[in-house]
Amino acid sequence: MKLSDWAKQNNITYRTAWEHFRTGKIPNAYKLESGTIIVPDENITIKPEYVVTYARVSSSENKSNLESQSNRLISFCNAKGWQTHFNIKEVGSGLNDKRQKLEIVLLKGDATKLVVEHKDRLARFGVRYIEILCKHIGCELIILNPNDNDKEDLIQDFVSVITSFCARLYGQRRSKRKTEQIIKDLCCGEEKQ
Repeated sequence: MKLSDWAKQNNITYRTAWEHFRTGKIPNAYKLESGTIIVPDENITIKPEYVVTYARVSSSENKSNLESQSNRLISFCNAKGWQTHFNIKEVGSGLNDKRQKLEIVLLKGDATKLVVEHKDRLARFGVRYIEILCKHIGCELIILNPNDNDKEDLIQDFVSVITSFCARLYGQRRSKRKTEQIIKDLCCGEEKQ
């Protein structure tokens, strides 16, 4: 790290840090040809590459989609030259935060890359928190198809919440009909505006 970053990390001024460097009080610090002073960080340990793909579908009816989703993720990793070490295939709701296979990967902290197709395959809500957790454990979250359309994203989130509450209140079959009606009403309302 740069001497200025080292000074901030140690709560001292840059001038004091420079004096420490000049008098040899910072072990293994060196100066580049450009004049930048580098202080090696002794605490950083480099994790070996460990790539994890994560494919998820909401219900067991979509198992064929689960396989093809997983295959697309593996193909992407192969095209990038990454060897996949763990390919997770999970059936569970994106609103449910109790997905055991994903939990295991996040708790172990071995992954250096977590590859998903869409952010909603990871979770319907709270993807930002998962991204922060991944950074904390030294894992890069890679979303192949990020949704850049905020309006579509907001409508999808709204539909997901309604689906979840309807499923809890009225059961799966009735919620599907209600959700379809709500979506139809939303789409018709949007066209009127």
